[in-house]
Amino acid sequence: MKTEPRGEDASRLRQKKFSLVRVLKLPEDALPGSLALCHRRCGRPTCHCAKEKGHPIWMLTYMLDGKKRVERIPDEWVEEVQRRVDAGRQFRDAVTEVFNANAQLLVLLRRQTM
Repeated sequence: MKTEPRGEDASRLRQKKFSLVRVLKLPEDALPGSLALCHRRCGRPTCHCAKEKGHPIWMLTYMLDGKKRVERIPDEWVEEVQRRVDAGRQFRDAVTEVFNANAQLLVLLRRQTM
């Protein structure tokens, strides 16, 4: 049987929410999506990739206007692009936590006023 949430639960949620809100600063260069190493064949029948798994290439995959986009990333950009993707993911996860805390606080408030 589930017990009613106590006042300290709401207080803990509020503290967590406000600490996240204080640190939520949208990184100017954050990127959405994910960066992955893929292998592609170039299409030349005499190339070694025709018999093996293909040439390694980095791809950034993200959604824009409801459509999936895939962009090739040069090898020399990989470290910087990965840092920017990680920053975007951390921001998105923090915003999700704030939204979840707000929803839980709403439920607690509703239960207290009933």
